[in-house]
Amino acid sequence: MKIAGFTFIRNAIKNDYSIVEAITSILPICDEFVVAVGQSEDNTLGLIQGIKSDKIRIIETIWDDTKREGGHVFALETDKAYQAISPDTDWAFYIQGDECVHEDDLNGILEDLKEHQENPEVEGLLFKYRHFYGSFDYIATSRKWYRKEIRLVRFNPLVHSYKDAQGFRKSGKKLKVKEISAHIFHYGWVKPPTGLNQKVRNFTQFYHDDAWLAKNVPADYEFDFGNAERLIRFTGTHPNVSLPRIKAQNWDFDFDPAVLRSKMSLRRKVLQKITDWTGWRIGEYKNYQRI
Repeated sequence: MKIAGFTFIRNAIKNDYSIVEAITSILPICDEFVVAVGQSEDNTLGLIQGIKSDKIRIIETIWDDTKREGGHVFALETDKAYQAISPDTDWAFYIQGDECVHEDDLNGILEDLKEHQENPEVEGLLFKYRHFYGSFDYIATSRKWYRKEIRLVRFNPLVHSYKDAQGFRKSGKKLKVKEISAHIFHYGWVKPPTGLNQKVRNFTQFYHDDAWLAKNVPADYEFDFGNAERLIRFTGTHPNVSLPRIKAQNWDFDFDPAVLRSKMSLRRKVLQKITDWTGWRIGEYKNYQRI
């Protein structure tokens, strides 16, 4: 059974992406790892080249900024990495530059892959998500945050990244997947306030045109932590590869739960209560078919 990791990245240093941690968190169970490194304004290429592993294969790319609206360029770059995977690969393990997998989950993931290796009906594995927000101590848990997504796919040339690279499809159809117990640690919203201001400016440029950006994300834009709607304290452990970054956190994160709740409309509060009581999230977006 051959496993290939793959990802894409650009301006990792400028935008403070934890791409090295992302790659190295799953590297132990990968036989190769393809990284599509976009032409950057910093030394992102050198950063990836500095990872000491002969499993890593870098392809250098140029992003098509005319495809930025809706985040489509992210899917295009993901596909470039996917298409460079060795054709004898069985499973392709995708991870984005602000994600991480706990080392305690790796053996279980391998067992899940072995269990479904001979069943071609299983086209992917569905991971649970932990969205850290504001600091490494809190997780965002409201309906605004997706709970699950595909991160392992049975390698097939017909599989492609979908929309803004959140998930995958095969010839335009949803993948048939099995849910597993492993989690993706999503750290993209863990930055000091000034860093989040910059993140929003950089990130939204790949979803909207310049006129929208000028109106909604002006030069004096300040990030609103209330967008999380609901945060809970994380009491578990973080992946070992993330610990140096966590130790270096040099900002205080303080929030008022009442203020967060006040950001939710009555409708959203009711829907959230239904989810809390039943586990059912009405209208939940699911880019997969669970089997």
